[in-house]
Amino acid sequence: MLRAALEKLELDDVPVATVTGRLVGASGLLLESVGCPLETGQRCLIETAAGEWLQAQVVGFKREVSYLMPFKKPVGLTTGARVQPAPDAAGLFIGPSWLGRIVNGLGEPLDGLGRLGGEHPLAAHPPRINPLKKRPVDAPLDVGVRAINGLLTLGRGQRVGLFAGSGVGKSVLLGMITRHTEADVVVVGLIGERGREVREFVEHALGAEGLAKAVLVVAPADESPLMRLKATELTHTIAAHFRDQGRHVLLLVDSLTRYAMAQREVALALGEPPATRGYPPSVFGLLPTLAESAGNGEGEGSMSAIYTVLAEGDDQQDPVVDTARAILDGHIVLSRGLAERGHYPAIDISASVSRCMGLVAGASQREAARTLRGLWARYQEVRALIPLGGYVPGADAETDRAVQRMPLIERFLCQDAAVAAPYGASLQQLEELSAS
Repeated sequence: MLRAALEKLELDDVPVATVTGRLVGASGLLLESVGCPLETGQRCLIETAAGEWLQAQVVGFKREVSYLMPFKKPVGLTTGARVQPAPDAAGLFIGPSWLGRIVNGLGEPLDGLGRLGGEHPLAAHPPRINPLKKRPVDAPLDVGVRAINGLLTLGRGQRVGLFAGSGVGKSVLLGMITRHTEADVVVVGLIGERGREVREFVEHALGAEGLAKAVLVVAPADESPLMRLKATELTHTIAAHFRDQGRHVLLLVDSLTRYAMAQREVALALGEPPATRGYPPSVFGLLPTLAESAGNGEGEGSMSAIYTVLAEGDDQQDPVVDTARAILDGHIVLSRGLAERGHYPAIDISASVSRCMGLVAGASQREAARTLRGLWARYQEVRALIPLGGYVPGADAETDRAVQRMPLIERFLCQDAAVAAPYGASLQQLEELSAS
């Protein structure tokens, strides 16, 4: 019996020993391994002093040394620790069961509701689409915010940035858009923000009804930079899947700046020289790649993306802000001066623009928006003079009209966070205001 079994045993059936390397260096988040050939982007396992395995990814190499970066905080590592390639995994599978769930950057559930499953394999990276095959933006997107619907109309498939400094109402406006936007699926990436905001966003911004059609990918500020990068990319991959299934998807990423900072940490750890304000060149190559994976695809589905961009010190010339302004299809700027005057949402309509508004808005709406923006700009020129008595009515008829109509204009632009302003009603109020 034994001889017969041995005769049937082929060489391919004999188990081969696993090639194992060893850990020779650890500096901050960057780990060094030798003795085991590893591919860039490959995942590997590192044994800790407690006998557990820490998951990491190969981010570079130099001669025989492979550079690794862990997904979680590297605790309990010792010199000479075993390093081996992670076993081939089947990857993530996605389906309708993902709706209503909260996951981390690796697709692991954080809500305690059990394992995720599905019938469709999820791509490892956000897809790239031939630009000539992308369906154009040709339908308006109702976000439920009167100032945006009327003056900065967005289209399905548009990618827009929400630019603001800290404490200006960025998160509140994002919550308004999340609750009021008409979309089949909402995919939210909370990247590098405060941990307490996750539950607040779920309970206050989404609510039970909103969460039922949403997928949240969470990587708070205390996660590793690699996990923040993976979470942002996973957010785009999930949104692209539902878009390619023919759904209308709203993608929200808060924030794009934290994604850029995570890439900066990884690049600087690898020795890449800083270029603009401490950001290495790879950051400015990675941002367009990420943004181009959003937008419409080849099918009937759509993928509208809104990225929050943190303007540090309200600096609109910050390198990440300037890059995002160039690669996105529009920008909505929140003004600290308006917020301090109690004007919410604090949208500066003179500094904001929607590059797709001409594709989805009618001629009458565009003319009404142009008129209202003109009145707003006229008023801003003389606003500081009015309390000082420097403004004299009668010198300019258009300025007089702007001053007279400003209370109604501000009432139109201000909106309570709990109140939705449908697209049709916003247009009607805009045309009535500009015609009077």
